[in-house]
This record gives sequence, C-alpha cells and structure tokens, in this order.
Amino acid sequence: MRYNGRMRQGFFDKFVERLDRIDAPVVGAHLAELSRERGFLETLFQSIDEGLLVLGEGMRLLYANHAAERMIGFSAEERRGKSLARYLRDWGVEGLLRRQISDWERIETRAVELAYPERRVVSYYARPVDVEGRTELLLILRDVTRERLAEENALADERLAAVKTLAAGVAHEIGNPLNALTIHLQLLTRELRGVREEALRESLLGLAAVAEREATRLDGIIRRFLAAIRPAKPNLARGNVVDVLEATLRLVEADLRQRRITLERTVPKAVPEIFLDAQQLEQVFFNLIRNAMDAVPDGGRIGVAVTVDDAWVNVSVLDNGMGIPARLLGRIFDPYVTTKEKGTGLGLMIVGRIVQAHGGTIDCASHEGEGSCFTVRLPRAERRVRALGNAKTETKP
Repeated sequence: MRYNGRMRQGFFDKFVERLDRIDAPVVGAHLAELSRERGFLETLFQSIDEGLLVLGEGMRLLYANHAAERMIGFSAEERRGKSLARYLRDWGVEGLLRRQISDWERIETRAVELAYPERRVVSYYARPVDVEGRTELLLILRDVTRERLAEENALADERLAAVKTLAAGVAHEIGNPLNALTIHLQLLTRELRGVREEALRESLLGLAAVAEREATRLDGIIRRFLAAIRPAKPNLARGNVVDVLEATLRLVEADLRQRRITLERTVPKAVPEIFLDAQQLEQVFFNLIRNAMDAVPDGGRIGVAVTVDDAWVNVSVLDNGMGIPARLLGRIFDPYVTTKEKGTGLGLMIVGRIVQAHGGTIDCASHEGEGSCFTVRLPRAERRVRALGNAKTETKP
C-alpha cells in the first residue's frame, strides 16, 4: 500500500459537502482509501519506540500508543476518556494544558524519573494542538534510561580516576611513615616492660597500646582504600551462592545472638550454580549484613532472602533500621558517602566493584526511618532462554 501523505482536512470537508452528488461506488472507494490511510498511520504509531500521548482538558486521555503504555504503566483501552492525573503526577503537564496556544513560544522539553512499572528516566517534549478552539496536548516520550546510565558511569569513572590519583599520594605519603611509626611503637613497648615502677609501667604500656592500636586502624583504612580502587580480579569457579552465604552468617552468628537480633532466612531448596569467587563474595555478604546490623537497634530484625529467575540468582539483605536519607540514596555506592558517624564510606564502593567484577548488579531500596534492602543480582552459570513478547515456549538446560 502506498501512503499518500498529501491528504488534507480540506479534502475531507469538500468530500462531505459533495457526498450527495457522488455515486455510491465512488463513495465506497474513497471511504476505503481513508480507512487504509488511518490504518497505516495507526500501525506506524504503534510500531515506533517513542511514546505518543494526546491529552485533553482535565488530563483526559484521548490517544496513546503501546510504547506510552509500557513506559507509564497503564492500559489505554481502560483509561481512554479518563484522567491520567495520577499517572502523570509531578510531570508538570497540567500547567501546560492550561496555556493558550498563543502563550507557547517554543516546544517544552522535560525529563522525569519513574519508579513504576520499572525504574526508568523518560524525556518528553510537549506541543499544543488546536482542535476546534480547544487546546489538546501532544506528548512525545523517549526512554533515556540507558543514556543517563552511561552519563552516570562516565562521571563515576572520572571520580574513580581522581580517587586513584589521590590513593597513590596517600599510599606514599602516609604508608611509609606509618610503617616506621608502628615499628618504633613496638620497640617502645618492649623497652617500657623494663620500667621498675609498676604503676608507671602499666600506665605507659597502656598509652603505647592505644597509639599502636590507632596506627593499626589507620593502616587498615589505607589498605581498604587501596583495595576499593584496585580490587583483585576474581578467581571464578562454579559454585552455589547459598554455601557462601551460610559461611558468612556463621561469622556473625555470635554477634546476632549477643544483640538479640532476629535473623530471618528465605532460601529455596534448589538454587542454580553461578561463577563466583567465594572469598570475595563472602566479603560482599559480610559487609551488607554488618551494615544491616549497624542500622538496627538491639532486638531488631534482619532478613536474608535468595530468589531465582531465568537469568539471575538474587540475594537480598533487608533490615528494619534507620534507613538511608533520600539525599544520599543515589550516591550510596560512591566513595566517602556513609551514614555512619565513624564510617569511611568505602565499604559499599568495594562491594559494588566486586559484584560488577562478577558480572552482576547491586541495587538499594530504602525509606528513612523504615529500613533498607540491598539486592545483589548474579548471573546464573547456565541461563534459561526465555522467548519475549507473546511466545509461551521456553528452552531450559
């Protein structure tokens, strides 16, 4: 079918005026042509990746294609003629609808972050359409999640490069003097043991022990700092993530009992294998569980859940603690960002890099005052192939 893009409203008006003077076969042919034109445009609009929305007064939905339905999470068939206000809250669309066409100097372009039906960033531009004196609003939506993620990754790489430069200076300027200080504190402790006066000896040994302990803590901070920016390449082998998780829980079992923290496990009977470095993943789970323990009060609750889907094995660590402030949530994996008074802000950075080296991802959901949930997603060693769209068949290993 050839699409005649020159069809105008004027043609339709003239056609209606002369309808009574046109033979029935000619009328039928013209109506069939109009139907084909409309069908072609509808197919075209439903096939493109950009979302199309047409809104009328009161945010009423007049038209939406499939892409717009997917991005925003509604059914056009169910919502046609009804308000989309609850779906487009905080988009600023109501203000645009109230404008007169004469008030529009340029096309409005904006971006919004959506949490439903999935987390994504949508850019849209709006323009008014005059329909018989009424102003209707055309919105063209584009999913820019990948572009935004690429920008964030580029910024993260820039920050990491700055951290690496700083780390080299830290290791050189602090590391060597710190080693010398530790050695001399050990020598001083040995000499102090020869002091005859017991009270003085114990006092001086106590002071030296504090100094040596703080020097050791500073050395640990430097080591973690260097590990964060230069993590060892994982030695991957097939294994079960549940074994690593159980080994980690045994390490914190005594602390959990002492603080009367309830641990709730949710682990399915059969969990597929993944490629993992057991030592590095144990560090990931230990860090996440320790953070959860620090976040909850004595007598609090922590949950550890393992779930499986077609491509991933997911491990979630939940708590009912203080939560993470919204201003920090988007930067929680950045260096030096922490909610702890004495935290270094390096632990989650290390966790993120280890998970990334395993080919996985880590997400955080949190509400301040209610708790947090960290979810580590690790690729299955053998993924099931799932047909997309309307197909209902699967290929399983």
